[in-house]
Amino acid sequence: MCYSLFTMTTEPDVSVHREQLYAERLDRYVSAMRNRMPDRVPLRPFTAEVTARYAGYSCQEVTHDYNNAFEAVIRCCRDFEWDAVVPNMVFVWTGLTEAIGLRYFGVPGIHVEPDVGFQYREPAEDAAFMKREEYDEFIADPTRFLYETWLPRVTAEVSAKGTATSYRNNLSFVKGGMAMQSYFSAFGPQIERMRRECGTPPSICGMLRAPLDMLADKLRGYLGLAFDLMEIPDKVLAACQALMPHLGYYALTGADPQKLVPIPIWMHRGSTPFISKQHFHTIYWPTLKPIFDALWAQGNQVLMYAEGKWDAHLETFAKQPAGSLIYHIDRGDPLEAHRVLGAKFCLSGGVPNTLMAFGTPEEVKARCRWLIETIGAEGGYLMDASAIMQSDATIENLRAMTDATLEYGVYRGASSPSGNGQAAAPAATAGIPGWMTAPHPRPGVCYPFEEKLARMPPVLGDMEIIRSQWEASERLAYLYIWNLLLCF
Repeated sequence: MCYSLFTMTTEPDVSVHREQLYAERLDRYVSAMRNRMPDRVPLRPFTAEVTARYAGYSCQEVTHDYNNAFEAVIRCCRDFEWDAVVPNMVFVWTGLTEAIGLRYFGVPGIHVEPDVGFQYREPAEDAAFMKREEYDEFIADPTRFLYETWLPRVTAEVSAKGTATSYRNNLSFVKGGMAMQSYFSAFGPQIERMRRECGTPPSICGMLRAPLDMLADKLRGYLGLAFDLMEIPDKVLAACQALMPHLGYYALTGADPQKLVPIPIWMHRGSTPFISKQHFHTIYWPTLKPIFDALWAQGNQVLMYAEGKWDAHLETFAKQPAGSLIYHIDRGDPLEAHRVLGAKFCLSGGVPNTLMAFGTPEEVKARCRWLIETIGAEGGYLMDASAIMQSDATIENLRAMTDATLEYGVYRGASSPSGNGQAAAPAATAGIPGWMTAPHPRPGVCYPFEEKLARMPPVLGDMEIIRSQWEASERLAYLYIWNLLLCF
């Protein structure tokens, strides 16, 4: 009875406090991303398996059961004064990947030890999920290729094209589709719980990949792509161009409707030394820049999570519109990134993961202070490690990063607040470009309504009702296969 009375009399005040905290943190985070000076350097740690360690879970428990991963994030949000976090940075739910039999993951507790993070196992060159002779087929219709050719190769359950279907094949699509819907639908309540219980905003929304990264990661493999770049670069370029509208469409479908939280892109194969500067300028960037431009034209910032070393390309990135990007520093030189990009874009990261894993708390605090006093001195900086923090980061060093930011990151001449806890979002300046919607079959479609209509009896009622519902279902089927390619 006393506990109930205590809850009833204090909860409204707690709720108001958390809403105020949420607004303050969101304003701080967005202001910094807009390259302004908030009241303090925002803390935006990309924490994955380290949240499991803090909450007392194994890697298997948070990877195979997303409810545990959600709970681990909530516990960290409650106990650390972070300004924005990913609702679940251990994003690959291996309960789903095992349900449909994906072959390319080493799953904690099954293929690797329970306290080892999940592993991506790239196939050998001769076992690539897309063969060199299949470029033309992929270019003609990427979505159909993914369903008919790629999916049977990457799963143990789906029947190969031209073979008889099976009970397990059919079951795979039912389990996969329903599991994916269950997982993604759980993010809304998780974000609301972060807000209500912790006063913590989400740090990203949506997903983007570079076309060349997708070819290397999930289709040709890095070795296969490396040979293709030297021997058939025109086919590689055409495949990247075929991917562009789909990756741009996918990014927009998951973008923040309020245009406050950025769309992340995890960039890696285009860094030094994976591809040459020539291939960067002739293939990688020409098929990524138009996507960036299209997203910015809709008012969406992109978080360039530049994994590896990208200093050789900073001058190219600097030509993008001011404020359109947030540039994350991994193994590059923070001072050089600030020199080239700092006047136009917010920067984040720069605390080496080796330091987070093997350094002392004093060393971590010293690094954080140096970043704040150099690249973060004039605002436009987000505190984070250089790369996603997995199970090797220590809790002591996570606290040291937090404490150092709170101690050293206060600005004396902050920009005026934007009001209502939300900094102004960039204005949309143009519609969706034609290249993103014109290809046939266009993004969002697997089996076009025009083909369906040709096989239907004469329509007696309202054609648009039939079309709209058909296309709504089409989008679900389309997103299923592209979610698998991009997220799992």
